[in-house]
Amino acid sequence: MLIDRRNHHLFQPLLYQVSTAALSPADIAEPIRRVLARAHNVAVMLAEVVGVDEKRRLVMLTAGDPVPFDQLVLATGSVYNYFAHPEWASVAPAPKSIADAREIRARLLTAFENAERCKDPLDRAALLTFVVVGGGPTGVEMAGTIAELARRTLRGNFRRIDPARARVILIEAGPRILAAFPQPLGDYAVRALQRIGVEVRLGGAVETIDDTGVTVAGDRIPARTVIWGAGIRAAAGAEWIGETSDRAGRLPVRPNLQVVDHPHIFALGDVAFLEQDGAPLPALAQVAQQQGRHLGRALRTEQTPPPFRYRTKGDTAVIGRHAAVYSYGRLHLRGWSAWLLWSIVHIYLLIGVERRAIVMLQWAWRYLTFERGARLID
Repeated sequence: MLIDRRNHHLFQPLLYQVSTAALSPADIAEPIRRVLARAHNVAVMLAEVVGVDEKRRLVMLTAGDPVPFDQLVLATGSVYNYFAHPEWASVAPAPKSIADAREIRARLLTAFENAERCKDPLDRAALLTFVVVGGGPTGVEMAGTIAELARRTLRGNFRRIDPARARVILIEAGPRILAAFPQPLGDYAVRALQRIGVEVRLGGAVETIDDTGVTVAGDRIPARTVIWGAGIRAAAGAEWIGETSDRAGRLPVRPNLQVVDHPHIFALGDVAFLEQDGAPLPALAQVAQQQGRHLGRALRTEQTPPPFRYRTKGDTAVIGRHAAVYSYGRLHLRGWSAWLLWSIVHIYLLIGVERRAIVMLQWAWRYLTFERGARLID
């Protein structure tokens, strides 16, 4: 039995492209029932889980009867962490769901529309200033794509404003962006962003965010559009079965992905805390994918899962046209080769031949024309 509050599987690594009108939601999402149509031993339930009664082995739902279980797997994922400032969520949305991406897309496109009819130079400048908070892969990819949207896709579409004059500012509180990558790749990313017009601000934490702008290390930046990408925490799951001491709210699991002190409950992905070689496993799609396959094989045969071992396939992030970074051990790629590898990997990871073909064709068309077919405000 698979229980989910949404009826679709979402490929989150490409969600930022929905946010910036490069792809439509249907390009990176697939109905769960269609994904599992051939798995006749799997039932799907559209429902929201609100708790777990471990003694009676029941999963509690918002509506309807509880669902009994012999073995329970928590794979609830993660949400963005606003670091004790939940009020920022309303003014600085983060791309974590289709609804989030559509809201960000509407804010981006509406900002240009409002600037077109704005007569006050200061207000127009604020409308054409886009701030992205967080220098990880999501923030870097978002900032680079917004810059390309303004300077390439929207060029010549307006009469009173020049979209190419838009300011895109990437803010990172730490000393460098892409901190999980080797230093040379992070330095390359800064240069690549600057070449397409992105301002990179390092070493200054965000102090305030409201609907008129952002304050960073005492410096006020007037901006009508702020996008958050500065860290994640585990989604619901830990509070259902007990507290966790992890700052990100993850559940500590044994090497076989069994939740500590809960013999019939397993956790994987962003909601699980597992150390390997002295460091916690990163919150990456490839980690969750490998854990899911490992655990699925064991539970299918009703055996105790063996210890899990994560084998990285490398880390990659795209910056813009012909600009990306890739790191795998001592292999470090940058530029066109990393960009091509990034494209191949992300197309491969999409579910279904149809989705892969659609995204590949859209990327090819966008590469040749700089056009984006999902520029809708709804």
